[in-house]
Amino acid sequence: MYLIGFPLLLVPFVLYNLFAFLFGVTDWNAPIFSVQLISGGEWKIGWGDLLVALAILLLFVEIVKSARIGSRGIIEHMLSMLLFIGMIVEFLMVERAASSTFFLLMVAEFVDVVGGFTVSVRTAQRDIGIAASPTMDA
Repeated sequence: MYLIGFPLLLVPFVLYNLFAFLFGVTDWNAPIFSVQLISGGEWKIGWGDLLVALAILLLFVEIVKSARIGSRGIIEHMLSMLLFIGMIVEFLMVERAASSTFFLLMVAEFVDVVGGFTVSVRTAQRDIGIAASPTMDA
């Protein structure tokens, strides 16, 4: 898989910045379209909702990718950490990033960083446990 070393949560981050800076989106809750539900209610979907949903889906893929061990996994963890640091800096320093949508994208990236390290460590511990010989205890 070619995208193993690429932090997928970079995609919603880039999309947020494209919409915020190139297209001038400032109201992330403004409805793009709505869906009429069976209950009679109307579900209004905005750009922020779509970006957060995409980030959650990509977060699942990132957590699954974290179970792999090797140098690519370490590089991916480092890139994810750099992306998280970049998101924190942008959130604190750039006015257009001061939104709940961006904050939720940043939380998803934080879960990716912490979850990636946790899954990698747990997977490595399991591999070491399986590889241990029963004669080593004597």
